[in-house]
Amino acid sequence: MKPALLLLLATAAAAQNAADLAFQKYDADQDGKVTPAELPQQAIFKRYDLNNDGNITLEETRSVMGGSSESTAGMPADLNQGKRLWQRLDQNKDGKLTRDEVPQAAVFARFDLNNDGIITQEEGRKVVENALKPSTPSNTSPNVPVVTSGPRVLKGTEHGIGRQIADLRFTDLAGKPHQLSEFKASVIAMTSATCPVSKKYLHSLARLEKDLRAQNIALILVNPFASETEDEIQAQLGEAKITATYCHDKEKALAASLDAQTTTEVFLIDSKRTLIYRGALDDQYGIDYSHDAPRTNYLRNAVTAMLAGSQPPIAATAAPGCELDFPATNTAQATTVTYHRDVARILQQNCVTCHRDNGIAPFALDDIAEVTDRAKVIKRVISEGTMPPWFAAPVPAGKDSPWANDCSLSNRDKTDLLTWLSSADRPLGDPADAPAPLKFEDEWTIGKPDLIVQLPRPVSIKAEGFMPYQFLTAETTLTEDTWVQGYEIVPTDRSVVHHVIVSVFEKGSRARDRDEGTGGYWAAYVPGNASQLSPEGFARKLPAGATVGFQIHYTPSGKATQDQLRMGLVFAKKEPRYAVETIGVPKRKLNIPPGASAHEETFTKAVPYDMNVMAYMAHMHVRGKAFKYELITADGTETLLDIPRYDFNWQLRYDLAQPKVLPRGSQLKITALFDNSPENKANPDPTKTVHWGPQTIDEMMIGYIETFRPLNSAGAE
Repeated sequence: MKPALLLLLATAAAAQNAADLAFQKYDADQDGKVTPAELPQQAIFKRYDLNNDGNITLEETRSVMGGSSESTAGMPADLNQGKRLWQRLDQNKDGKLTRDEVPQAAVFARFDLNNDGIITQEEGRKVVENALKPSTPSNTSPNVPVVTSGPRVLKGTEHGIGRQIADLRFTDLAGKPHQLSEFKASVIAMTSATCPVSKKYLHSLARLEKDLRAQNIALILVNPFASETEDEIQAQLGEAKITATYCHDKEKALAASLDAQTTTEVFLIDSKRTLIYRGALDDQYGIDYSHDAPRTNYLRNAVTAMLAGSQPPIAATAAPGCELDFPATNTAQATTVTYHRDVARILQQNCVTCHRDNGIAPFALDDIAEVTDRAKVIKRVISEGTMPPWFAAPVPAGKDSPWANDCSLSNRDKTDLLTWLSSADRPLGDPADAPAPLKFEDEWTIGKPDLIVQLPRPVSIKAEGFMPYQFLTAETTLTEDTWVQGYEIVPTDRSVVHHVIVSVFEKGSRARDRDEGTGGYWAAYVPGNASQLSPEGFARKLPAGATVGFQIHYTPSGKATQDQLRMGLVFAKKEPRYAVETIGVPKRKLNIPPGASAHEETFTKAVPYDMNVMAYMAHMHVRGKAFKYELITADGTETLLDIPRYDFNWQLRYDLAQPKVLPRGSQLKITALFDNSPENKANPDPTKTVHWGPQTIDEMMIGYIETFRPLNSAGAE
């Protein structure tokens, strides 16, 4: 390895830090470039504008000041300059560097791979080779399935646009018969009392009813789920003050006549019963996102066109919601897989923990009626890999999963479930073969808490749109330091809590919002990861008189409500042997360009001590696409965790089955992909250059690591 290369590697971190600070100072509008208006000294500007394009980039600043980009850290721009710097640092001319010659501890640790207090040229060569290896998360693999998200435009004539709808007959909730011809013009809207996307559109339908009435257009709501009760339906209608004609289409006859596809699809029919438009109401809500307001009002635009006697600009779209299933049209092969013997057991093992009465999921899957109604939804989420929620890269065949909480479907379970869902008759089998029902705790799954910490007041959540993060604190009454073995966070309304980051502040310190836990967190909640009970001998420290801070992301679900979540704590029964803590490895300097569909950001940090790791948890916002943790040592690069398809709605903790030691002096590298393109339906604004920020419209890149350290006999670390 040439001396220049090793030297610039050793000095890159310090130089880059200075370059980044200087760039941040002058980039006043944070658009990722410095203009002559921001740096008016012409001579200095000319020196840094290396390509003479009238702007100074961060790369140009780092080049002039001696730093380099994080993704290619250490590659010299000028070998002769590097050689002179090496010779100056290598004071005794022995061809190696000591701590006296490279006093920056973090830089020295990165290159002293064997921790012998000396940086050799061979060590430098290995670090460079590993740093230059491609490390993009495996999102680009063709094996990553495309996930259903928001509306997409369809060819109208292939979906019945322009055809006449039959004079359909149906009965409303009050038992009154109707037929389509009694309405001059109508909008038929599929709906559901339990489908999450349908529930979000409830108030949009209430406003639509009022506006359509003024235009002499009837609104007819159709619920095709037999498993939903009249009480659920009436409660929903009453909350939104909807009085429109409502048909509980238990046999799916009306839905089948319309060839309806999902629980959010709407149909605009004129006075001649011609189908003018079908598809999504608008694009405000999708399977995996919510916007504060719609960007395209598909149905309203179609109504305007119809009243003007013209064709709508978009006549058909796919409507994201819960898919409808019509088994009578199923022509697949028969199967020996039965519901009672096989499917009920698969669902019980993999789904029913959440999908049950009073569970955190929006609907139950513990009886045949619920499963039949949602057969096509189940098939879609299983095929796309969004349920059960597990997003780590698949484990190679023949190898055991390294994850203690791996909830992915086994190949056998997935095959049998999809076979039954796709079969011609979906055989029930013998009820005597059904599994015994499971029993669940009514409240605390960790057992009775020793202490409950609750928000000091209820938080009001609006029915629709977007809410900024909330930050509230609660005081504890503990008079001495306490070791906590387990915690569980229980919202009073689970339907609106997206995630919670809990921080602990020592008595007398100022409690503040820690920017989504960039320094780590004390506890966390996401759906599916609401609790943690550490093994015996492991515990988290809760200082005497501590203040607990809750940063909460609420997502409106279609109904105005309140939440006053609680955190239950189980104390360790005796002094623990290990202290558990979660640290954050953030990259704050994000610069995601407009329209980029796979923008890559990387960050590398030296491991300062032998680190015992129990779990990882990646955090980004709605532009997050993929994430990877890697360990760089003298032996090469090891993938610690690869998340090919990151999902903002499921920020899972990945618990190791066996602890992993990251050795001192090794490098932890995190790599993230961001999708800032219009194809990302969750993207708040694809025309914006995105930087670090606390709200969902901004972005973050944090690699959380859960670690443990041994305690001495006195309980000190």
